[in-house]
Amino acid sequence: MQAMTDPMPFMKMHGLGNDFVVVDARLREHQMTSNLARALADRHRGVGFDQLAVITAGEADAHLTFWNADGSLSAACGNATRCIARHLMDETGQAAVTLTTDRGALPARDAGGGLTSVNMGQPMLDWADVPLSEDLDTLELPIDGRPTATGMGNPHCTFFVDDAEAVPLAQFGARMEVHPLFPERTNVQVVQVTGPDRMRMRVWERGTGITLASGSSSCAVAVAAARRGLTGRSVTLDLDGGTLQVDWRDDGVWMTGPTAHVFTGTLTPAFLAGL
Repeated sequence: MQAMTDPMPFMKMHGLGNDFVVVDARLREHQMTSNLARALADRHRGVGFDQLAVITAGEADAHLTFWNADGSLSAACGNATRCIARHLMDETGQAAVTLTTDRGALPARDAGGGLTSVNMGQPMLDWADVPLSEDLDTLELPIDGRPTATGMGNPHCTFFVDDAEAVPLAQFGARMEVHPLFPERTNVQVVQVTGPDRMRMRVWERGTGITLASGSSSCAVAVAAARRGLTGRSVTLDLDGGTLQVDWRDDGVWMTGPTAHVFTGTLTPAFLAGL
């Protein structure tokens, strides 16, 4: 185990402005803690991120563990998975990789044109799997706005609205994240259908707040819209940070979009010693 005061390399990545700190612990083991995750998430005194991902060796090409900005763990992070898949494909020259997470094994592949696709697995539609705190129909919850609940390895609550821009997301998202129907808290999306297979969505992420994009949220929104007959199963989603394509197929929910590796840096011993 590497000492907490040894220098710690990291990468900064983003997918549509949904940004990540990525620590590669395959060759040099690093100890990630809630305190360290929160310190790194601080955009003034640390590095800043929406989520943090740690890469470790596994039975597949790599295993990923995700942390939220508040120091809590998350089982899924779609855009970070795509970013790391692209990094591993560039590293190995492969056109496809498989990553394991607490969500399970997630296949990813080069989609061409600088885009990367990842299969986020089948959605979880039963109340106990989302999870909810009681046995309810996940299609329309007994909450103002009749939102849809979806599990994508993490919980999601999707509100379909007439005007996504008009929703005061900072207040609305913070309130809905801790709704008693969601014992593990929830990600919150407000969504406006803008075409037969196109939607405008805004995201409040559990443990982080408003983000420019969210991969697992995009998958949950696509599933919710298809279940409610608002769109087909292949959709375009316009987020604050850009556009994602989501296709709910028989083998899972595929998400496709751009990725960016912004820079590589090193956490100093002085920073780590201060935690």
